[in-house]
Amino acid sequence: MTGTPRKKWTGYGSIYTLPLVAWFTLFFLVPLLVIVLFSFLEADIDGGVLPRFSAAAFAGLAKPRILRLFFNTIWVSVASTAITIVMALPCAYYMARARNKTMLLILVIIPFWTNFIIRVFAWKSILESNGVVNSALMGLGIVSNPLPLEHNWIAVIVINVYTFLTYAILPLFSTIEKFDFTLLEAARDLGATKLQAVFKVLLPNVRAGIVTAVFFTFIPLLGSFVVQQLIGTKDMYMLGNEINDNIYKYFDWPSAYALAVVLMMLANVGLVFVMRSDRRQAKVLGARRVDDTDEDGEAGSGGAG
Repeated sequence: MTGTPRKKWTGYGSIYTLPLVAWFTLFFLVPLLVIVLFSFLEADIDGGVLPRFSAAAFAGLAKPRILRLFFNTIWVSVASTAITIVMALPCAYYMARARNKTMLLILVIIPFWTNFIIRVFAWKSILESNGVVNSALMGLGIVSNPLPLEHNWIAVIVINVYTFLTYAILPLFSTIEKFDFTLLEAARDLGATKLQAVFKVLLPNVRAGIVTAVFFTFIPLLGSFVVQQLIGTKDMYMLGNEINDNIYKYFDWPSAYALAVVLMMLANVGLVFVMRSDRRQAKVLGARRVDDTDEDGEAGSGGAG
């Protein structure tokens, strides 16, 4: 008499994922829930929150000053991200095709060896009235008075691009390195110019790296405040500066958390938009491949006939 075979227990996968789930819950989900909860509480004049429901923090978001901060945040983040990606693409392409990739990677990562605040102060010493650039220009007799290189949006965007350029180069390099460069040569053989080969062959195939680079740049920029605080003026403040002031200067924690919730929503809206765009593009490419396959099949049948 043979007994029924025992079923093997397949729940090991759930046990293996428990540490990951615990880590994700403790260090991501719980802080996120705290931020959302505190944004609906009443502010304590001595800092912190009182256990009383209040929507005043979200009502204050409609103030003209806050709306202006929203506008500053969006356009500076978009402009800085666009310039960063445009500069990172040729750098990553060159690195992917170079022989000494390791050395180039080290050179790209070198800025991370220095504290971020120190790097911003270094830029401040370069751009200020008696800084390196103005001293050189006046010493050469090109200008007679110092140029206003700091305390303007151009300076803020330049430093933002410098700060996040590495974050954009690394994912782009990782993606472009896996690209089959013979496709560019094939496109050129079929009559495409260099620009056409780049825009119609290279960029669509490294789209994943571009999307990653955009998010690595755009999302941190939404909450940045150090560059504006050290290089800009009060009129150039962004939402990150308002969050910092609400916590450390005004002790208005609910308002700071409400702004953080809005920033998270903006980031999620961008994420959803990009994901839908990727799905749409994947469907289009899939439809094209099906059409090409059908055409090849018809051509083969015609040839056989």
